[in-house]
Amino acid sequence: MEKLSYRLQTIADQVSPGNRLADIGCDHGFVPIYLIQKGIIPSAIAMDVVEGPLSRAREHIRSAGLDDVITTRLSDGLEQLQIGEVDTVLIAGMGGALTVRILSAKPELVRSLDELILEPQSELVLVRRFLREQNFCILSEEMVLEDGKYYPVLKICPKKTWSDHGMDPDLALSYGPSLLEKKHPVLRSFLEKEHQTLEQILAGLHTAGDSERVRNRKREVEASLLNNEKALRILD
Repeated sequence: MEKLSYRLQTIADQVSPGNRLADIGCDHGFVPIYLIQKGIIPSAIAMDVVEGPLSRAREHIRSAGLDDVITTRLSDGLEQLQIGEVDTVLIAGMGGALTVRILSAKPELVRSLDELILEPQSELVLVRRFLREQNFCILSEEMVLEDGKYYPVLKICPKKTWSDHGMDPDLALSYGPSLLEKKHPVLRSFLEKEHQTLEQILAGLHTAGDSERVRNRKREVEASLLNNEKALRILD
């Protein structure tokens, strides 16, 4: 098997050794194949809602000679997964709203797991808010910069309780309590880029008239800019 991308390697590194894995939206099946080949996990279930990606995963699994330890299932999210079959669920490469929908569909199964590995590619605040509402603990969080895009990777324990790590609750939701606490260098890069973008948006709004819509948008951007600056000060 070819070497994993930096993003996929970071995701794979979050899976606890010895755990049985379900990879939801498995695409090519590279992560479970890697984890099995390295002897990190004993077995995996590769799942996808679309037959095309699942077929590609089957081909790669077969080529790796791992048919006996990695099974494949056509499934909408967690629908075809039962309590007790796995210890870890991985959901990577999906939008935040879809990630939340998948987790919300089978709450008893999710709460039975040892860990969740999540890599939402949008609406990260929505995901963190869901985790806080469910009182799930963020054990750790990484952020990867690959090909000009920022990817957060969250390791969650549904059996432990949420903590803001002493951070402002709004900052914890926006930027991740774990990332802020360890002053993650990629988070700093993200914040600096976000700060520049927000300042550009605000400058544009100053020339966009004085309608109620513009005033509301200014307030939103100013609040985001204030949060961004607070987060940057924590990282200093």
